[in-house]
Amino acid sequence: MKTPVKIALAVVFFLAVAGIGAALYLYNLKPKNLQKVKPDFILTANDLQKAFDTEEVVSSAKYINKIIEVSGEIISVKPGEKNSINISLRTGSDLSSVICTFPNSDTTFFKTGNQITLRGVCSGFLMDVLLNNCALIETPK
Repeated sequence: MKTPVKIALAVVFFLAVAGIGAALYLYNLKPKNLQKVKPDFILTANDLQKAFDTEEVVSSAKYINKIIEVSGEIISVKPGEKNSINISLRTGSDLSSVICTFPNSDTTFFKTGNQITLRGVCSGFLMDVLLNNCALIETPK
């Protein structure tokens, strides 16, 4: 074989190995433990919902994909997909709430009417503010 062909094959082989390595790394990447991560914002559920309700575009740019620590009153506890738990926090609006998804959590801590502080990654606003991969920061009172 000619030298340029050998070089091209070596480059393609190297890129393929690097691509496979990167894919395996991303596939096996675990989500952050949000109990140990400093939040980007600390708000009440009411303040977070009001921010999205009044200025959705500005709030989306500010909060989406950020770690937010939220405190509020639990109004419902429902099972979600893949053994997750969805907790709804009371806001000033009757039409929307802050929905927090806990992966594989124990429901004994979550009772309707309890005050709770949690940390999660904001994923958007669709009538409700959505927080994913939540972690309990302060046990309910």
